[in-house]
Amino acid sequence: MEPQVIEDPALRQRYSFSRSTDADGGEVLHVDIWIDPGGGVTPHVHAAMEERFHVLEGRAGFLAGRAWRSAGPGEEVVVPAGVRHAYRNDGDTPAHVRCDVRPPSSLQAFLEEVAALSQAGLISRRGLPKRPRALVQAAALAERHRDMVTLLFPPMPPLFLQRLLFPPLARLAARSRAA
Repeated sequence: MEPQVIEDPALRQRYSFSRSTDADGGEVLHVDIWIDPGGGVTPHVHAAMEERFHVLEGRAGFLAGRAWRSAGPGEEVVVPAGVRHAYRNDGDTPAHVRCDVRPPSSLQAFLEEVAALSQAGLISRRGLPKRPRALVQAAALAERHRDMVTLLFPPMPPLFLQRLLFPPLARLAARSRAA
């Protein structure tokens, strides 16, 4: 069975997901990512998740901590849990990257939800909400996945404000869905 490919038009990338078990019996999420030129994600942190990016085709730039580095086919970039990171494709051709995620947490659901917002035209190329309704939905998304990811890019509010504002916005989103 061919894996389903999820398209994120705003962030200019596509995903497919599979899972396996590593040698110690832990679950691993494998995310194949096809990043179009100009695509990628903004800085964020996963407090309890390691990501290993394997470049299969093309070139991609990776931020891990404070430094960007370019990687090509056969190269790997490891992002330990708790490290600020991002990736992008500044080249002229698509890049194909496989990311191995340990533990998987809710990353797949998060990426699928972000792609749905993108497909609905609710987020910008930087992943920011375009309208008030989108802001409420994005806040609900961030709140649902707050144990898995912290969004860091400006103009996102500082973390303490995210923790203060996102829960009531998430409740507002739930009420509007129920109505």
